[in-house]
Amino acid sequence: MASAKRQSRKLGWRFVVLLAAVVFVVLALIRNVWVDVYYIPSESMEPLLLTGDRVLVSRTEFAHRPVERGDVVVFDGRGSFLPLASAAGPLADGVVATGQWLGLVPRDHIYVKRVLGVAGDTVQCCSADGLLKINGVPVTEEYLYPNDVASDVTFEVTVPQGRLWLMGDHRSVSLDSRSLLGAPGGGLIATSRVIGAPVATVWPLGRLHALERDPGTLP
Repeated sequence: MASAKRQSRKLGWRFVVLLAAVVFVVLALIRNVWVDVYYIPSESMEPLLLTGDRVLVSRTEFAHRPVERGDVVVFDGRGSFLPLASAAGPLADGVVATGQWLGLVPRDHIYVKRVLGVAGDTVQCCSADGLLKINGVPVTEEYLYPNDVASDVTFEVTVPQGRLWLMGDHRSVSLDSRSLLGAPGGGLIATSRVIGAPVATVWPLGRLHALERDPGTLP
């Protein structure tokens, strides 16, 4: 009788271990294929994303459409934004994947920025009115942090095929494509490095809301 009880307990523990393993694999699959949660540690995307926000990122957002101007994207900065991390410290201006132990891929050097230029675009700053110009057209960026200028750095960049030009919404504190002008790659990231798009803020609870795609007045 005692032997049967011991056998029953052993089977019970095996079931618990097996269940935990299955849950681990399912969560890892979900987070690496469909959605993931990231922590925002910087002010570079204010007022859209605040320091301390946890955002839900869809990995399938661009499965059936190309990345467009105005899209906010989460991307892997290795090979392009890496000099920013080297110069300003690990994960400088980046985002952090929460619960990294659930991931199947490294989560270092992940950033979130807004796409201002896609392949073929010429992005320039600034117009006589201090506005960003895309393909010669001045644009009003309603998403900018209050009282921020379009850029305090003068530049003109033509985006090659397969690349993106990205900038933060809080321009005065954002490390972005402008920060790597003159560096290898010129601050342009490969479209293949895009992980997905933030679709909702899920924490803190007072900030719980969907993030609607709003390119503003971009042409």
